[in-house]
Amino acid sequence: MDNILCLKWGTLYSAEYVNRLHRGVKAHLHRPFRFVCVTDDPTGLAEGVEAAPIPPKPPGMEFNDQYTGWPNIYIKLCVFEKGFAGLAGPTLFLDIDQIVTGDIDCFFDYRPGEFCIIHNWVELRKRLFRKVPFCGNSSCFRFEAGSAASDRIYRQFLADLPTALDYNVYCTEQAYMTHAVGPENIRFWPANFVRSFKRSCAWPWPLNHFLVPRLPRDTRILCFHGNPSPTEAIGGYRGRHLNTWTRPAPWVRELWEK
Repeated sequence: MDNILCLKWGTLYSAEYVNRLHRGVKAHLHRPFRFVCVTDDPTGLAEGVEAAPIPPKPPGMEFNDQYTGWPNIYIKLCVFEKGFAGLAGPTLFLDIDQIVTGDIDCFFDYRPGEFCIIHNWVELRKRLFRKVPFCGNSSCFRFEAGSAASDRIYRQFLADLPTALDYNVYCTEQAYMTHAVGPENIRFWPANFVRSFKRSCAWPWPLNHFLVPRLPRDTRILCFHGNPSPTEAIGGYRGRHLNTWTRPAPWVRELWEK
């Protein structure tokens, strides 16, 4: 059976984020699946969502003051451990602040058995005169849970902890994940599988001040990485810089509240 895996801890996101994601998967995945949420608080999770406990803090993380709290974003490297949450087989990891907008069977049919991830988006001004860095975006990736190849990624993370957590070497957990998986083993999703609200839907400056963001018709999952969040996108977003502002997008509410 195919697996959907997500994480929720702390109070920033409520159980309703998980439940919305679960409803979207149920509506758009046409095969049997397990939906597992690894969480420190299963209260309010909908029927059909399996709750699994947060695993213990990986041994050796105590040395780094920046990551003394647990869980933190580096739990995404722990999902590769053999036996994590009792998962085995093809597993699609999804951040819970995303919206499923179309058929997602393709996420399991595309290059089966290989590691697939989003090619991390880079804003337009940073792409004009240089190549887009080879880096995954960990909002949506698929791996083979329980496999030796996946467990190797987790074991390498443990072995590399001081370097993996060094912001000057790998500024994000997804940069380290890209390194640990190995560029030769990474396959990026086709562009239409997962689209970024701020990179694919919002207009570039100065059009973003006049035009409402639009959703490309063939999008399967809409990703809200960083800001704006789904609720910020609905009401319009005003970031620190003029090129980050977006007009209110009422169509996001229609998708978010389904």
